This record gives sequence, C-alpha cells and structure tokens, in this order.
Amino acid sequence: MRLPFDRSPRGYDVVVVGAPYDSGASYRPGARFGPRAIRSESGLIHGVGIDRGPGTFDLIRCVDAGDLDLTPFNMQIGMDSAQRGLEQLLEHNAALLMLGGDHSMTLAALRATAAKHGRLAVLHLDAHSDTNPPFYGGEYHHGTPFRHAIEEKLIDPHQTIQIGIRGHNPRPDSLDYARGHGVRIVTADEFAAHSAESAAALVHSVVGDSPLYVSVDIDVVDPAFAPGTGTPAPGGPSSREILALLRAVGALHPVGFDVMEVSPLYDHGGITAILATEIAAELLYQYARAHHPEGKRP
Repeated sequence: MRLPFDRSPRGYDVVVVGAPYDSGASYRPGARFGPRAIRSESGLIHGVGIDRGPGTFDLIRCVDAGDLDLTPFNMQIGMDSAQRGLEQLLEHNAALLMLGGDHSMTLAALRATAAKHGRLAVLHLDAHSDTNPPFYGGEYHHGTPFRHAIEEKLIDPHQTIQIGIRGHNPRPDSLDYARGHGVRIVTADEFAAHSAESAAALVHSVVGDSPLYVSVDIDVVDPAFAPGTGTPAPGGPSSREILALLRAVGALHPVGFDVMEVSPLYDHGGITAILATEIAAELLYQYARAHHPEGKRP
C-alpha cells in the first residue's frame, strides 16, 4: 500500500507484518507465498476511498515491518518464533495487521495481542471453525488455532463469533467443541439468509465493547471470488458481502487483525491477492474509524 518500511518500528498505530508459513496446511500448500502476493497487488491501494472522508493514512500511522523469520521445518519453533516477533512489535506499537500464511499463525498473533490487551473478543470469518484437535502428530496445524486460544483463555468463547462456516468436516461432531464452549457460529447458509446489516448487529451483540481481534481466512469467500487458497469451499459469501460486513468493525474496539490463507499457486489473475489487499485496506480504515472519531461519517 506504498507504506514506509521499517524492520524495527516504534510509535505506530498499526504495523503490517507478513507470516510466510504453510507448514500447518493440511491440503494445498503455498500460503507461505501469500504475503508476497498481497504486497505485490497492494500498490493498487492509494488515495481516499469513495465517500469515506479523510484517507486512512491521514488518520493513523502505519508501517510495513516486513516478514517474520519463520522456519518451515518445525511447527513448535515456527509458532514460538512468530509469537516472540509479534510480541516485540506490540511492545512499541498499538496494533498488528498480519498477512498470511496459513491460519495456524493466528494463534501466535492471539497470544501476542492478548498479552497486551487481556482476554479478547473475536470476529472470525472462515469456511472452517478451526477448533479441531491436533492430528497427524501436528499440534499447531491450521485447523487448531481457536481451540488452542479457548483452552489458553486468550479469547472469550462467549464473545467469539464465526461467520461463513460450511463445507465438509472430518467428523459429524466437528462443531460441537466450539458450540459447547459458547462460540456463536453463523453458517454460510444462515449468513446468506440475512443482510450484512443484520449480521453486523449480531456481531456487535456478541463481541460488545471488549478488545476485538478480527481474523479473516480468505476461504470464507466463495472460491468463485477467491480461488487461490488451500482449502476452498464452494457456497460461500461474495467479496462484496464480506467487505460490507467488515464495515461494522469501526463501531467496535478492534486491537488486531489478520488476513490468512492466500495461496498464489492456485490464484488466477491475482484475484485472491487483490481481494486480500482490499480486505486489509478495509480493516485499516475501520481501525482508523474506531480510534479516530474524526474519520467517521454519517
């Protein structure tokens, strides 16, 4: 997004950081190249959004801190390295926007963000609940981050809402863990039956005014709009519907974000990376709205 580059940023509102990692992917690999592809397309984002008033970067200070240095060979080392790197960034800056990378890295971001802000509310947009147990000997795969986060008390499951859930699961009871702990699950069919405005109202009722972490797995969007991802699931929301829903974030108390699971190996014409860039830009704008009232418009 033509932001300045600083490997050791201090005093910024939001730091953009890449997590080039896909050792937690269970199906298609390639998400380690996601941050590079998103940055490549992000040069399109500049100026001021239509009917938005002040530009995002006139309201908040943002910087690109480059990528985390992550091993592709060991899940435990990769997770620990990511957590340390993100904690160091949050020590001197207000918030993070992480670009993935597979969704296992969200656990590192939740650990770092909860260490700064306390227990978090979560808005999680995804085709999958990601509350599965470890399998194939992998403790930190991309289907586990929110289960770990609940068990580690990083997030409040009663203030967690997952939207877009659909597709196939390993077992018939795959959603029982999340629902049994109080997570509000909105399936893709349920989301389609309501407007983005009513879904936004539901989000607000669930997360309240608590510090909010927003995690967007790009596979929440129907693969017609986002084919470049590791576990595509047909029957999802459109890109327009997801962007409309994210406009509710500015009325909440966001403290951290991620956009995950972009796999350019399966992308066509860069459309998935372009969408990820637009989602990232929307999240930055909503952070500006939430923390700088002069950015709000009727």
